[in-house]
Amino acid sequence: MKRVLAAVVVAGLAAVAWPSAVGAQARDQLVLGMQLEPPHLDPTAGAAGAIREVTYANLFEGLTRLDRRGQVQPQLAERWTISPDGLSYRFSLRAGVRFHDGTPFDSASVKFTLERAMAPDSTNAQKQLFEPIASIETPDPLTVVITLKRPTASFLYNLAWGDAVMMAPGSVATNRERPIGTGPFRFDSRTPGDRVVLVKNPDHRDAATIALNRVVFRFISDPQAQVAALRAGDVDAFPNLGPAEAVDGFRRDARFTVAIGNTEGETILALNNSKAPFTDVRVRRAIAHAIDKGAVIDGAMSGTAKPIGSHFSPNHPAYVDLTSRYPYNPAEARRLLAEAGVRDLRVTLRLPPPAYARRSGEIIAAMLADVGITATIEAVEFPRWLETVFRNADFDMTIIAHTEPMDINIYGRPTYYFRYQNHARLQAIMDEVERTGDEAARNRLYGDAQRLLSEDAVNVFLFQLPKIGVWNARLEGLWENSPLQANDVTGVRWRN
Repeated sequence: MKRVLAAVVVAGLAAVAWPSAVGAQARDQLVLGMQLEPPHLDPTAGAAGAIREVTYANLFEGLTRLDRRGQVQPQLAERWTISPDGLSYRFSLRAGVRFHDGTPFDSASVKFTLERAMAPDSTNAQKQLFEPIASIETPDPLTVVITLKRPTASFLYNLAWGDAVMMAPGSVATNRERPIGTGPFRFDSRTPGDRVVLVKNPDHRDAATIALNRVVFRFISDPQAQVAALRAGDVDAFPNLGPAEAVDGFRRDARFTVAIGNTEGETILALNNSKAPFTDVRVRRAIAHAIDKGAVIDGAMSGTAKPIGSHFSPNHPAYVDLTSRYPYNPAEARRLLAEAGVRDLRVTLRLPPPAYARRSGEIIAAMLADVGITATIEAVEFPRWLETVFRNADFDMTIIAHTEPMDINIYGRPTYYFRYQNHARLQAIMDEVERTGDEAARNRLYGDAQRLLSEDAVNVFLFQLPKIGVWNARLEGLWENSPLQANDVTGVRWRN
């Protein structure tokens, strides 16, 4: 079965004759490839992870940030103190920071940014991160006091997300097209369908340590074109290469570094739980039994991914291995469908551009056909996927990797695109997590949440998306793992 299904995947890479040399890049410039193009460049006004992949740490900064190990570090806040009851956070801000347009960054900027993010008309895709905030006080330009409604254990972590970066009031209206941040790189230009260019910010506090003067983000969705661009030297690095089957060829080539790391990307076959027959848990369980995850991972990811059984990263100490809950069992899938009175089910499988989604979709459609479900594949570009699937829940099935860190709480939102019906119970667990200071106790609660999602078979949990990085062997400083959506190039340099 695995060999047959793997044949579904396009295998044209092996037949391509590659150039023998990789172009030499200027030592102060980097061309970095990405699979998806961001729809705009304001990380506080859109859900697309590609926005943060360009802007996080490079162009925009927050009070805190995550480092390459996923640890919270100071950024625009130099330090902070927390009251004994866990409700008050007093932040001391860095002095002398300015936005790229010269506007001073101060406590008023923080108050404006956070109040905008939590406002009733907020366009922030992660608005719930700011819901615990009760008030924001600015006793002086370099001090911010944030009072919470209740203890929130993840508050500093949440402030490190790309959705919590600081904004100047005068630039928010144009940040989608011409973003203005406080980061070590400034926006230079954008060519839709092709690239975004950033240039070094000479006024940044860390300018002396930034080796790159110019960074070009190239958008190349076609898997073969990604490989060709790397081989030809048109692109210096692809931190998230699409075609996993190309890895072995790059490993045999001394001109390249290959790094297989971890992401926070839970890849799921998402089901519209508000749409019959997916409202019936027996149907959702049947679909879970119909999918051979091992064959999907082998065929779509060349065996590089880890299977998952719930919406939780295997990288986290609270991870519970639930992959055996729905073993591949087509006979059981057919039995459950019959029990639910479902016959000759016809669905649309709407797939965004990434290779993992398109390739997994072809394999999964073949598996569904084996149990009597006809899945018609509809390939859509990412802006349309965001509009139809993510915003309007206009879909039957889709495949997507949720790359936000620690995002199991999305299942507590009743209007989130897969429309989980047991959202109140999940949210109650998440509320208890935030009230719990003891790490071991929090981890037990995370385990309860994982088991609930598995039992309800909300979606089919496929695999944790690997970070397949390939770059010029003379480069150093690129992240091997992705603790959040970011292509942080602030520490990248060319070796002599």
